[in-house]
Formats: sequence, structure tokens, C-alpha cells
Amino acid sequence: MTGRARSQCQHAHGAGAHQLPVVLSLGSNIGDRLASLQLGVDILVAGGLACPVVSSVYETDPVGGPAQDDYLNAVLLAVTDLPAPDVLSLAVAAEAAAGRVRAVRFGPRTLDVDVIAYGDETSDDAELTLPHPRAHERAFVLAPWLELDPRAVVPGRGTVADLLATTGTDGVRRRGDLTLALPARACATAVVPCT
Repeated sequence: MTGRARSQCQHAHGAGAHQLPVVLSLGSNIGDRLASLQLGVDILVAGGLACPVVSSVYETDPVGGPAQDDYLNAVLLAVTDLPAPDVLSLAVAAEAAAGRVRAVRFGPRTLDVDVIAYGDETSDDAELTLPHPRAHERAFVLAPWLELDPRAVVPGRGTVADLLATTGTDGVRRRGDLTLALPARACATAVVPCT
């Protein structure tokens, strides 16, 4: 979400300067992948993320971990006055609602929700590293993020456009036949297009 759109949205919601932009990445490769992504979007927006916009759905090759099926991925941009740890708790709650089990590192999952960026905050905290420590090298995060905000920056790493040019888009395919919906209430008050 560009600064101008974010400012308009904050004004429309009566939000003050204490609201920060947040970027979340969602992925699923077990079960009804699209339904899991939609559940994640619904829980995140209901949990306190305002002015949400969601990217197209991308089908992506798995990165790292054991052999597994392809993922569906999307990125959600929003603003929030929740502290970063609360945004992480919301992401974990969305994963739990989708039945995520953490059995194998980088293994298959019903829903994975990562906090990619929280404003310009940087942190090496073990619970929540900001920005996400591998986002700058993951095309399945960068491509949908760039779609939503062509001027986006990964704090301390560079522009999303430049990072995506470096990583390339092999293994990342936009699925025009699949879409995610924002909750009707979120769309009714948003001043940016709901996709």
C-alpha cells in the first residue's frame, strides 16, 4: 500500500499516526489450499488489521525442506495499531484455526502466516525477526508484494522490485483463476481497491 493510499485509509478510519503498515505472507500446500488462505485473510482482518488489500494468488514451487506439493501464496498489506508481538499472535492464531501442525521445519503446512514487515521496524528478536529474515530472497513473497505496492521496500535490504529482479520469478506463477476476498465490512470502508 503506498503512503498516500495508507494515509487516506487511516483518515477514513479515524486512525492516528500510531498505526503502522504491516506486510504478511500467507501460504498453504495441504488440503484445500485456497480455503486455508481465505481463512487466514478473514482471521487477520477480523483481528485488528485495517485497510487491508490482498494480492493475487500465486502457485509456487516449495523452497527448502522435504519433497512436498506446490504452495498457494498471497500477500496481505494493512495498517494496525497492534504491537508487533500481537500481530505475530494473530498470525499464529490464523495458522492454528487452519489446523497447522509444526512437525517438520520447512515441511508441508495447511497455513503459514509470516509477518514480513512491521513499518520500518528492525529487530533480531528470536520470536519475531523484522523484517522477516528470508523475505528478501523469496520470490513467492516479493512478487505478490510488488503487485500491491510497486514502491515497497524491505527495511535494510532494498526495494522489492530490485530484490525480485535479483531472485527472479522461476517457480512462481500467478493464478488468475483463483482469488481471495476481503471481508465485506473491510471493503465497505476501504478507499483502496479490494481484490
